[in-house]
Amino acid sequence: MKGVITIRLDAELERMLDTFCRRSKRKRSEVVRDALRRQLSLFLFEQLRHKAMPFAEARGYLTDEDVFKAVS
Repeated sequence: MKGVITIRLDAELERMLDTFCRRSKRKRSEVVRDALRRQLSLFLFEQLRHKAMPFAEARGYLTDEDVFKAVS
């Protein structure tokens, strides 16, 4: 069974959502689900990054550039 959630949008956000849906030929619910999925994935990534930072710093990885150099 799928859950149902109700959200309130201000007029500007609703206009932007409707414009995006019209242009992308996607339904509102599909766009909102995708946006929520992306936001939650970003949140989880940031949590993991925060946990990993002490280990990375101990090995000399202080910036994204340091990591990029090591894997390139």
